[in-house]
Amino acid sequence: MATDFSLFDLSGKRALVTGSGRGIGFALARGLAAAGAEIILNDIEESRVATAAEELRGAGHRTGYSVFDVTAHQDAADAVARVEETVGPIDILVNNAGIQRRAPLEEFKPEDWDAILKVNLSSVFHVSQAVARHMIPRGRGKIINICSVQSMLARPTIAPYAATKGAVAMFTKAQCTDWAKHGLQVNGIAPGYFATEMNKALVENDEFSSWLCRRTPAGRWGKVEELVGAAVFLSSAAADFVNGQVLYVDGGLTSCV
Repeated sequence: MATDFSLFDLSGKRALVTGSGRGIGFALARGLAAAGAEIILNDIEESRVATAAEELRGAGHRTGYSVFDVTAHQDAADAVARVEETVGPIDILVNNAGIQRRAPLEEFKPEDWDAILKVNLSSVFHVSQAVARHMIPRGRGKIINICSVQSMLARPTIAPYAATKGAVAMFTKAQCTDWAKHGLQVNGIAPGYFATEMNKALVENDEFSSWLCRRTPAGRWGKVEELVGAAVFLSSAAADFVNGQVLYVDGGLTSCV
């Protein structure tokens, strides 16, 4: 029996991707667009997200953008309401916005701790709740939370980041328990180590890169395009009975000790 690839077709769907002016967020937005979805990019910097939107439009994809602060509850609610009213229903939400700060835990600044929690964790609540309040009456919707291998593992100097990503993985399960009965599927993607701007210092550190390649069964850094398949799957009808799961895309990193 032939595989019905129409299950993965996102034509007619609309996706909001937070923190998508660059990096993983932009790669996921571009991948969802290639699968047929209309894209609403988000970033806190208009110049960055406008440039990203222009690039997607230049490739022939239907793309708009919404500039709002994902860490501000009312801003997120107002922005989602504007998209729903002026553009149309949001069928897919990708909670991608995130930041990193590195320091030994005993020296970690409380203001950096607060910033990481606001962007990496609280934003997932703010934006998810705003979007879910529109999805629930329609009885359908896909929410994808970007987790991390640090949802499961820890490394020195990034304890607050690991704490937020562990919380996002658990929040993904909790969202499922509340919203699956309303027809929503809420899942997570946990990237391993990918060559992005956020990881620039690590990519350029020969000692770390050597350790990573030895530690990862695939023997290399990930490419952001390699996250697209997971995002398309979890956004599509192919994943209609997949709920509360975290899919690790990590080259096997979490499979070995």
